Amino acid sequence: MSFDIDVGLQLGDATITCRVEGGDGLTVLFGPSGAGKTSVLNMVAGLLTPGWGHVRVEGETLFEASDDPWIPDFDLPPEQRRAGYVFQEPRLFPHKRVRANLLYGWRQGAGAVDVDDTIALLGLAALLDRWPRTLSGGEARRVAIGRALLSNPRFLLLDEPLSSLDRARREEIMGLIERLRDALGLPILMVTHDRAEAERLGNRIVEI
Repeated sequence: MSFDIDVGLQLGDATITCRVEGGDGLTVLFGPSGAGKTSVLNMVAGLLTPGWGHVRVEGETLFEASDDPWIPDFDLPPEQRRAGYVFQEPRLFPHKRVRANLLYGWRQGAGAVDVDDTIALLGLAALLDRWPRTLSGGEARRVAIGRALLSNPRFLLLDEPLSSLDRARREEIMGLIERLRDALGLPILMVTHDRAEAERLGNRIVEI
């Protein structure tokens, strides 16, 4: 199985719990705003520490809470988890052109995505010399996804990748996510509050 996630966390008065057991492809975390979906992504990425449970991807343990109070939890640092994280906002470096944004953090290695192939897959060739401030919302999302892919990730995390986009741009990015899902074979965990998006893109849907 790709994702084996069983985590919980107390945040103030709210308790966030999530269990994901899925095969290959794209798993959608679906639920209303404020349900804790992004917090689950952050726990998988190592940016937020679960209160209990475990996180495993492709059989490798990234987090495991200890049942013994004298034994610390196993918590793999974020930089060692190799998560390709695409946040709700593209978060491109404004002082770097698209090409430099794409190559930031580029990692070569076994199974790494080729730079030229990634540029072609995402349709970025015409954007390489542009500044982030000149990009449309859909273009900026494509660049952010490309930057995540070029980090040679073990898996992808997509946090509301279609939010704040108009209808045409949403179709563009949904088509791109479908190509990534079907062509790359990377486990993908995606957050959305839109049922139609979840049903179209997800191989499985986990409600939170």
